[in-house]
Amino acid sequence: MFFCHLVIEKAIKAHIVKSTKEIAPRSHNLILLSEKAKIEFENDNDIFLGVLMKYQLQGRYPDYNPVKPNNKNVQDYFNKTKELLQWLKEKL
Repeated sequence: MFFCHLVIEKAIKAHIVKSTKEIAPRSHNLILLSEKAKIEFENDNDIFLGVLMKYQLQGRYPDYNPVKPNNKNVQDYFNKTKELLQWLKEKL
């Protein structure tokens, strides 16, 4: 889940760099970053950013322990990440 967050974070930061010609902020907050990139998400992708943000903390702060998703949810999140990454690539 940490890597799902990371790949979306890097894709959004690429949008920021492309659109502003500046270095992206040192933030892991996907919502803040997407606002800076001026990305308007379709469907429930903005809600999905909030889901991913729960799981990036554990990779950086081992004492943080979010509720672990079951295998089906992990697979769903992985598939949703792939779809969102493809969508972001098409917008770039």
